Amino acid sequence: MKKTVQVNPDLQQQKRQAMQRRLTGRVATVACLLMYSSYVGQVSTNLAGKPVSPVQPLFAAINALLWVIYGWSKPHQKDWPVIIANFPGIIFGMLTAGTAFVN
Repeated sequence: MKKTVQVNPDLQQQKRQAMQRRLTGRVATVACLLMYSSYVGQVSTNLAGKPVSPVQPLFAAINALLWVIYGWSKPHQKDWPVIIANFPGIIFGMLTAGTAFVN
């Protein structure tokens, strides 16, 4: 006689949702890294003697810093996708803002 295995539909849904959250976190991390790496062009422009406004990259750096602090300070588990995605924003944002003043 064959045994039939009962599968809990709620458990399956929870697993599917967890997998979707992980995938969304990974895609968002990559998108955020690409966004911050786009500052490389602005840094080149700044260093070429045609400075752009430092306001947007400065506030992007502040925003990234706040997200890193948030991800690091979560009480039960650090939010690594948030930390990894935003840490380069601190560096690239500050670098871009700083090079706007170099002539």
